[in-house]
Parts: sequence; structure tokens; C-alpha cells
Amino acid sequence: MQTQPIRIGTRGSDLALAQARETRARLMAAHGLAEDAFEIVVITTTGDRITNRPLSEVGGKGLFTLEIEEGLTEGRLDIAVHSSKDMPTVLPEGLELSAFLPREDPRDAFIGKTAPTIAGLPQGAVIGSASLRRQALLRRMRPDLHVVLFRGNVPSRLAKLEAGKVDATLLAQAGLKRLGLEAATTELLPLDTFPPAPGQGAITIESRRGDERINAILAPIHHRETGLALTCERAFLGALDGSCKTPIAGHATIDGDTITLHGMILTPDGTQAHETRVDGSVGDVVAIGVEVARILRERAGPHFFTTW
Repeated sequence: MQTQPIRIGTRGSDLALAQARETRARLMAAHGLAEDAFEIVVITTTGDRITNRPLSEVGGKGLFTLEIEEGLTEGRLDIAVHSSKDMPTVLPEGLELSAFLPREDPRDAFIGKTAPTIAGLPQGAVIGSASLRRQALLRRMRPDLHVVLFRGNVPSRLAKLEAGKVDATLLAQAGLKRLGLEAATTELLPLDTFPPAPGQGAITIESRRGDERINAILAPIHHRETGLALTCERAFLGALDGSCKTPIAGHATIDGDTITLHGMILTPDGTQAHETRVDGSVGDVVAIGVEVARILRERAGPHFFTTW
């Protein structure tokens, strides 16, 4: 018998709350529970407080998870809901990623005010983005563009765009869809030529390792295919020692018992890029991720990540 609500930790942005509520709704449906069986606990992270500097300068992805993971470790939370692409590849001792929800559209959305497509932007147009990967891919496509730092939650970035701070911006289509804002998208960027960040579009649930009660509660909402794809992408990222300091793209797709990982690494200015695809069995997702990383490291040479 449940005696107290299951405490769901999340950041306080509109998107984070939408993801927490989606998780709660799936758990309610899976177990026939009422809404009051869950408590959404909003936690402000260091990443939320620092909005005027690139994450690569102030500590990377872990700034969006640190305080939430402390709540898990200390027993103040039962689960935490995250955007998978925000998760570092190494988790704190005693924590694990215990479930993934079905992945949304993993593509990047271009939102243009001056022009509806990247190709249609005028020479020297200003694009705002907080992602080194997106910045590098943009510069690879259009070296003439002026790419500037553009931090903040989804509504604030759209408001800045509308106010004319920049000519265009890029956001994850998955986040726009979860917020009901997909009508803002003016161009969806192809996965082959503008591959997403590892984990993009997927919600992950973190919990304490070995918590059998929580694992049993989460098991019915875990999406196996998404879990396999994300395990492959995270293995790739981990083998490259990837972080917010590194422009890395990676996207795994599954067809039956075969998984394909497309991986790419770039220099921040977009002038150098290496990419490859590897197919294999869904039983070998970690090995495939590591193999793609090995191939790219070999092609790029020993100084690729250290000469920027």
C-alpha cells in the first residue's frame, strides 16, 4: 500500500515541467493511480541560474542535474525526470538511468524571423544558439553567418527572436512539440546533414540504484527501443569523453534487431568534421557506440580535441 506520494524531481522551466507531467501521466495510467499519488518537486539548478555564459565555460551539462541528483542521493526525491541530452555520461555513485519514455522527434528546428530557411538567410545574418554542436553545424553550412550565444528557456528564446535580437534560432523540435509550440518551426533540419545531439528528443528517469520498489513502478513505462538507442548514443559520447565543450552529434536508429549509429565530430568553427555509420545487433549497443567513437578518433587524429 502506498503511504506517501512518489516525489518527482524536476527543473522549473516550462519544458521540464511538461516532461515531469508526462512522466506522471504515464505512471498514473500504468498503475491506475490518482494524481495525488505523485508530488512534482521543482528544484532550481546551477544551470538555471547562470544564463549569460556558455555552459562550456561554467561546468558543462552537469549544471542542470547537480542539485536534483543531490535530492535523489539524500532521499528527498524518489525519481528525477531529465532531458536525456542534458545528462552527463558519468552519473553520481549510487544513481542510474532506470527508464526512458518513447522518443519524440529528434530533429533540430530552425525558427527564422528574417527568412524561413537557413539557405534563405541573408549574408551575415545573426543566429542565436547555446549549443556548440548547432553552432558548428551552422558554420559548416554557412560560414558567413554570425552565430551568437543564446541561452534561456524555450519561451524566452522565442520572445528574444520575436523582439529582433537575432534573425533566427535553433531549438529541439521535441521540446517545441511538448510545449505545443511546433507551429513556430519554419524548417525542420534533416537528420543526415544536421544530426542531433546524443539523447535529443528523449526523456529519461533517474533513480537510486537498487531501489526495487521504484524500479517496479517504472518498469511499465520504460520504452525498450528508446533505451537501446540512448544506451548506444551515451556509450559513443562517453568513449569520446563528450561534454558541452565538444561539438558532437550522434543518433541511433533501430530496425528490427539491427541498430545503426550515425556519429559526427566537428571543430567549433565547422571547418573540420568527421562522421561515420556503423550497423550491428541490438545486443551490442555499447560496443557499437564505442566502435563509432574509435573510428572517428582514428580519422581525426590525436590532436583533434586539443587544438581548438
